[in-house]
Amino acid sequence: MVTTLTDRPDYGLLTDDAVERSRRRVGVPQRRLPPHNLEVTTDGIRHFALGYGDDNPLWCDPAHGPATRWKGTIAPPNFLYTMGENAVEPDDGAKAILKGDPFAGLGAYQAAMEFEYYRPLRLGDRCSCLRAQVGVQVKPSSFGGRAAHVTNDFLFADGAGQVVALQRGTWIHAERHTSRNRADGKGDLEFPPYTADQLAEIDAAYDAEERRGANTRYFEDVHVGDELQPRVKGPLTVTDVVVWHVGWGMQLTPPGAFAVARRVRRKAPGLYPPNARNIPDTVQRLHWEPERARELGIPMSYDYGGMRETWLTHALTDWMGDDGWLFRLRCEHRKFNYVGDTTWVRGVVVDKVRTDVGNEVHIEVACHNQRGEVSTPGRAVVLLPTRQAPVRLPDPPADTLGDLLDAEIARFAG
Repeated sequence: MVTTLTDRPDYGLLTDDAVERSRRRVGVPQRRLPPHNLEVTTDGIRHFALGYGDDNPLWCDPAHGPATRWKGTIAPPNFLYTMGENAVEPDDGAKAILKGDPFAGLGAYQAAMEFEYYRPLRLGDRCSCLRAQVGVQVKPSSFGGRAAHVTNDFLFADGAGQVVALQRGTWIHAERHTSRNRADGKGDLEFPPYTADQLAEIDAAYDAEERRGANTRYFEDVHVGDELQPRVKGPLTVTDVVVWHVGWGMQLTPPGAFAVARRVRRKAPGLYPPNARNIPDTVQRLHWEPERARELGIPMSYDYGGMRETWLTHALTDWMGDDGWLFRLRCEHRKFNYVGDTTWVRGVVVDKVRTDVGNEVHIEVACHNQRGEVSTPGRAVVLLPTRQAPVRLPDPPADTLGDLLDAEIARFAG
């Protein structure tokens, strides 16, 4: 009799051994898939920005950048998604520690993502990335049972070795027998077709969008309670997801079709589970194939957390203008954003303060769907110039990726 992984009595349960295996991974560099972009180019930037509906000339018009404080085209903050060659290749010891998934059989959900940006990526830049787990905590699951909260860092440096940004993500690995009963996976998502009036309201919001651009927003002119002009994204279609992938790449599944996909599938068949016609296809198809989503206990295809992160960023960068700097953004993905949903990105200034970093404006931002639910709340810190001085870019917590990783591990250990 052949025993499979799913036959094990602890399959789908969070065991102490799994947690210990995960903790051994802290600080161990992980290998990333080859990035979608090896170099920052005008086409790469444009495809990425247009993929989330952002045609800001600071990224998309080569004639605009030279007249700004940046003296040339810069990439939008989240362009880092598409970049990052391996800063460190795992050795044999690291590969042994990283082999297998300690939480196989558990449901995995992206819970939170944090960003800190220290300098822009410019045309011609290459980028290295050090990815490593920095923490794991066991907590009660919000839908019963136990869950492991695993935090991974993605630390970026440009071709000159200067630290560019920190991306810190937390994923929840929940016991599957309880994760299938998630409240937002059980609701009735059937709603009537959009009316002409509803679509007209969405179109009017698109038509009314304005960006600050070259009209400098000064710190002195901002007040607590100021609202950002909303950004609308939707109704979400499969086409939107496809266009997003044009700029973002595939990320989770190695890129390539037909024979290229076959070579990947030979090495990692689990990335290509069979569809209803028994044809191997990417695990990512749940984002555009409702049948696959339902197989996993989710009632409808849905977007990526990264999409909403770019939507939040879009609202913030349009508001702050060419002379501002998005320093920090933290958001939590609390509900699925299904195909057919319309998302309204709203924000309000909740504080302004002068610190050693600069003139900080604190903004609460959130994605709201047409059902009145908040799917992704967040908080951002924007640095703005004064009439006396421009924004000074913030210093990273460490000068090298290795030192930054050590600081992050110490932060979570404490």
